[in-house]
Amino acid sequence: MKGWTGNILRVDLSSKTYKKETFSEEFAHKWVGGRGFAVKTLYDELKPGIDPLGPDNKFIVALGPISGIPAPNTGKAVVAAKSPLTGFYGDGNLGTRAVEQLRKAGYDMLIVEGKADRPTMLYIEDDKVEFLPADEIWGKGTFACNDWIYSKYGKGVGVLNIGQGGENLARFAVVRSLEGRAGGRPGIGAVMGSKLLKAIVVKGTRPIPQADPAGMKAAGSADLRQVGVLDKQSGWSIQATTGVLPFCNEVAGLPVRNFRKTHHPLAWQVDGERCNNARVATYGCPTCTMRCGVTVLDKEGHESELDYENVALLGPNLEIFDIPQMASLNYLCDEFGLDTMSAGCTLSFYADAIDQGAVDGDFKFGDAERAKELLRLAAHREGKVGHLLADGTRRMARAFGRGSEAYAMNVKGLEVAAYNCKFIPGQALSYGVAPIGAHHREAWIITFEIKHTTRESYGPEKAAKVIELQRIRGGLFEFIVACRFPWIENGWPLDHYPKYFNLATGLNWGLDDMWQVGDRIYSLIKLHYLREFPGASREDDYPPRVWFDPANADTEGPIAGKHLEIDKYDGLLQHYYDQRGYDRRGIPTMATLRSLGLEDEAADARKYADLTE
Repeated sequence: MKGWTGNILRVDLSSKTYKKETFSEEFAHKWVGGRGFAVKTLYDELKPGIDPLGPDNKFIVALGPISGIPAPNTGKAVVAAKSPLTGFYGDGNLGTRAVEQLRKAGYDMLIVEGKADRPTMLYIEDDKVEFLPADEIWGKGTFACNDWIYSKYGKGVGVLNIGQGGENLARFAVVRSLEGRAGGRPGIGAVMGSKLLKAIVVKGTRPIPQADPAGMKAAGSADLRQVGVLDKQSGWSIQATTGVLPFCNEVAGLPVRNFRKTHHPLAWQVDGERCNNARVATYGCPTCTMRCGVTVLDKEGHESELDYENVALLGPNLEIFDIPQMASLNYLCDEFGLDTMSAGCTLSFYADAIDQGAVDGDFKFGDAERAKELLRLAAHREGKVGHLLADGTRRMARAFGRGSEAYAMNVKGLEVAAYNCKFIPGQALSYGVAPIGAHHREAWIITFEIKHTTRESYGPEKAAKVIELQRIRGGLFEFIVACRFPWIENGWPLDHYPKYFNLATGLNWGLDDMWQVGDRIYSLIKLHYLREFPGASREDDYPPRVWFDPANADTEGPIAGKHLEIDKYDGLLQHYYDQRGYDRRGIPTMATLRSLGLEDEAADARKYADLTE
């Protein structure tokens, strides 16, 4: 078997034991890596109903057959577990040196089980695994933790760690690495914290297995240079993702004031041009020649790495239009190990709920200093407010009541990313049917929807585009594993990725083979959701209800008086189900599962779901 090490490292923190396991060629070809390995493992090994923050949950780091090779933007790892935020499968990807180091150590996946009896750091060096006390770094933020590890082991090691948010089980705590890399929005960092696992340090010395090392080196190195050339020609990295903000503001797709508004006259003050003008450094992931980490100084003088999502949700969505203040909120999220998107939505929902009279409180939109304090309270679960905020918008709304669930901006418990879909039906659908909750990673169709089709349409072409993008963004890039930005931002053709895959594995796959794997993964994540929530219905695939409310429609601007229409959205959702091979409840049919090679999983699903033919 070429392209894979064929090995899994399984670690039990409770017993302080570990073992190397192997996987079959059939497993490798069926699930490929990354998200595929993670969801299959968690589906097979977790019992339904386990506590995501209990010792029975498993924390997974999964890589793909091109992870860490010298080709464009391959320094990505998938981290996964049963989500403490949503209650079913959750994952995320992040750039980290742990990718190359874990593969050089001889592993394609790390599975961490049990719970340590004290704060622990896991040190992996080839076949050696050590369980080291982490008391010295427990309670520290992610930057100090990284610095401590680098001072002890050198900057070349791979590191995954958590901050105080993960330690204190904030449900949207993430896994952190390098300067500003983070992954695992659905609370994967809290799973590490629940296991008292502060950090993982990895060092490997073996070559990464490849079927054609010389061919891979030649193609990958040349392509890395070419992607760098394309980036210089396009100028994308000058503003990187922060350059999206003016477009979203112009087309009424910007989150402002807990998504109540879709644009703001002061948004230009935190746009990509202003962020680039304030830049003091640039960071990126390993094997990247189009680094997107636009870094500025925050109000307190810390370096804070920005992207569009954190700018929009910690800036305009809180009605904060000051780059240093917004950057301070971003820095605190990174330091505490909190997801910036969920943090922004949680704070804005709290301010909105106070405005609407659903809860008493002293936080108002635009109050950056109080927002900083609230982030600290959430990360440490300090006091009643800290505990509320640490649980995310869905649980907060259930505690507040008084109709607040309608404007708690989440889908299936995961907070909405930074695109306001008050009148963008296709993107609203992409949030509704995103497999782990409202993540923009799965299908970003705003430019297609606004520039290349009729914005008002709820037609099947939009469902088809969502599926196409899911296969690419949430499928291909999440299981091979690589960053999608060369393709998205600089037009790097998709057919390069089967080329890398084939050079690594010796196989002869095309993109159609990749789409089949992606569809298989999406169906299994759906089955995982149904197993945890047997009473699930198609309404679980709806975006936040406030987007359907005529009273919430804009009173001025490009979409004045317009809002999503629930009957038409339901028709769009049905188009998606029909094209996916799901029944009217949103459940994959038996025929679909058989076509994807999921007969065994279908037999298991019959225990908790009435599958149709």
